[in-house]
Amino acid sequence: GKSNYVSAILAGALAQQRLDAELTLGLEVTPNPRGLAVLHYDTEQSEAQLHKNLGKTLRRASLTAVPDFYHSLYLASLSRKDRLKLIQESMDIFHHKHGGIHLVVIDGIADLIRSANDETESIAIVDELYRLAGIYNTCLICVLHFVPSGIKLRGHIGSELQRKAAGILSIEKDDHPEYSVVKALKVRDGSPLDVPMMLFGWDKALDMHVYRGEKSKEDKDRRKSSELLAVVRELFRTTNLLSYQELCEVLMRELEIKDRTAKKYIAYMKEQGILRQDAQGNYQENKSCPI
Repeated sequence: GKSNYVSAILAGALAQQRLDAELTLGLEVTPNPRGLAVLHYDTEQSEAQLHKNLGKTLRRASLTAVPDFYHSLYLASLSRKDRLKLIQESMDIFHHKHGGIHLVVIDGIADLIRSANDETESIAIVDELYRLAGIYNTCLICVLHFVPSGIKLRGHIGSELQRKAAGILSIEKDDHPEYSVVKALKVRDGSPLDVPMMLFGWDKALDMHVYRGEKSKEDKDRRKSSELLAVVRELFRTTNLLSYQELCEVLMRELEIKDRTAKKYIAYMKEQGILRQDAQGNYQENKSCPI
């Protein structure tokens, strides 16, 4: 569902007024009344598929023609070195042409380097994109596949994005086969486990994917409990006991959350039976946890 999700974000960025959340698949996308540049770079799909996706984006935004500030560039035929060069040069050109850049989407960031597992290249490309986002004061969205197991982001480039990105969303098939579910893996403030999980699915009448609401609070709590349990099992693999402060610090580091959120999670895990507290106030994993 990533192409449809990208299309929804782009449609929201092309509009002069905020689109209904049903069309932007549950997201609030800031409209673009000033006509600043909206740039879409695709490294994976064919020209024919890119053109087809463009049609869907325009229809979603209720547009009959491509706005002059929207530029969708096909990069698959270029060498990996030339792809980055084109991105750098075109961002500068379109920034000056349209008086600024509203949004940049790079669909297939791993295809800008020779290997997603090359640590040096991965650090360099993420640093460069971070620099470009700062120079042009814009939001830059990168699309990256999971590894085949579907548990973590792909290679060193995934690890580097995990550190530098302001937010990370994952798109997966839901338990209900007709839906896709969007989960927050990282947010700048707070915790991703507290962000609602959003659903989208195909609407025959509209001939496009639309927003299908949020998953239930029970589903959200189940995800929260299971992911915190996995973190706790990893934490206590090499130690039996942690003090309250040590546990706070480890949770803050591992989940990239603030002190207040870590304390809330400790209270939650104690309530759910994931953690036990001994007479000295130290914490340990509750191996008989019912979750």
